[in-house]
Amino acid sequence: MSKGNTFENDLLLLIFNGTGIANIADNAASSPLTNLYVSLHSSDPGEAGNQTTNEVAYTSYARVAVARSGSGWTVTGNAVTNAALIQFPQCTGSSVTATHFAIGTAASSTGKILYKGALSASLAISSGIQPQFGAGDLDGTED
Repeated sequence: MSKGNTFENDLLLLIFNGTGIANIADNAASSPLTNLYVSLHSSDPGEAGNQTTNEVAYTSYARVAVARSGSGWTVTGNAVTNAALIQFPQCTGSSVTATHFAIGTAASSTGKILYKGALSASLAISSGIQPQFGAGDLDGTED
């Protein structure tokens, strides 16, 4: 079973921009998420994983909050991409290699992974390196 193209776009708008789907879903919960959180991973966290699964752990690492709105994410034609620079804290010690990213629900702890993917190239992170994704670097489709 697959989704219709209009619904695919509507679903991405609901998740990434908080835009309701008429007669199906709204964003009127008592405390809807205002941010989604991007995390880095040293290997695929898997479909059963959470945001801590294989999450990198360099000194000063933290997940990055991205607004759950059009200023954080651009949704068009059944595709989503980050609308602005996503910049992680600069590494101040230790080293790790990031191979995957995830977009989830929590600033820390075992947040739910909504979407995940492999980086286009592995990223070696060591002291002085500040991982970042330029606008449009994170993208995905709903199909």
